[in-house]
Amino acid sequence: MTIALGIEGSANKVGIGILQTVPEMKILSNVRHTYIAPLGEGFQPRPTAEHHREHILDLVEKALKEANLKFSDIDCICFTKGPGIAAPLVSCAIVARTLSQMFNIPLVPVNHCVAHIEMGRVVTKADNPVVLYVSGGNTQVIAYSKNRYRIFGETIDTAVGNCLDRFAREVDISNDPAPGYNIEQLAKKGKKFIQLPYVVKGMDVSFGGLLSHIIQKSKKWLASGEYTKEDICFSLQETVFAMLVEITERAMAHCGCKEVLVVGGVGCNLRLQEMLKIMAEERGGSVCAMNEAYCIDNGAMIACAGVRAFEAGKDEAVVQAKDAYVTQRFRTDDVYVNWRCD
Repeated sequence: MTIALGIEGSANKVGIGILQTVPEMKILSNVRHTYIAPLGEGFQPRPTAEHHREHILDLVEKALKEANLKFSDIDCICFTKGPGIAAPLVSCAIVARTLSQMFNIPLVPVNHCVAHIEMGRVVTKADNPVVLYVSGGNTQVIAYSKNRYRIFGETIDTAVGNCLDRFAREVDISNDPAPGYNIEQLAKKGKKFIQLPYVVKGMDVSFGGLLSHIIQKSKKWLASGEYTKEDICFSLQETVFAMLVEITERAMAHCGCKEVLVVGGVGCNLRLQEMLKIMAEERGGSVCAMNEAYCIDNGAMIACAGVRAFEAGKDEAVVQAKDAYVTQRFRTDDVYVNWRCD
């Protein structure tokens, strides 16, 4: 049995998770705290890093207490190497390095995107699904092949979560608990559908033109009363999600796959899950989805991916504290997935 502690802090959430691998992978604790930016602003690197530094040690203590464990019980410490925002990543990596050296615990760097996928596979029991990874900083359609998570399609400009967040700031939608969540609630009350730019290029999507268009038009629509804020949120959601469902279905057809796993913060949107479910069932398949506890960035997902690499090959997975650096750019397909075989 291996017990792993995971540290996540690539964006505005800092999380600590602890899990064990025997008799099956079991999450013992999974705690986090979110930095909420002021109305009309996105989260900036410096205050986000300060938030993480303020809360991370309390979260470590809380996670250990919930799991009823001590540091002497931990077999490896896993931390987010990237991708993400530099300052928050560094603030958490410093804690991971310090704990590793203080308690002589092996240190495992983890790809944030791969961690989302592995967490999804554990929670939903999905075997070999096509993955739709949608978050504030990433939008990718992924499938596993020959020890890599291969990217079939992705955004060519802004990520879908960032698109939603930037729109929310323009029309004064609150960041508490999250702009995407608040857009989802407003969209449920929308009655009029607005035709918006729909840009799919092969297996890739583009949200930049759509975002510019809706920002330019929304204030005029609201001022004239032609459309309500609810109508705009409804139309934006329907359009961007339809684009995502289209490229996901194309990947499923190419791979001959019947399962689609949706991960990342935007993945807990119930309307997106519903649209994917309709598409998958029409193909004789199913959608594997999670709630916000596991879709949104958390420490358990980092522990999950890290412990799998650790158990598959300690020599390759473990790094010395001096080599435990972070990077803002770390592609999903850069990771050699040594814990899976074709």
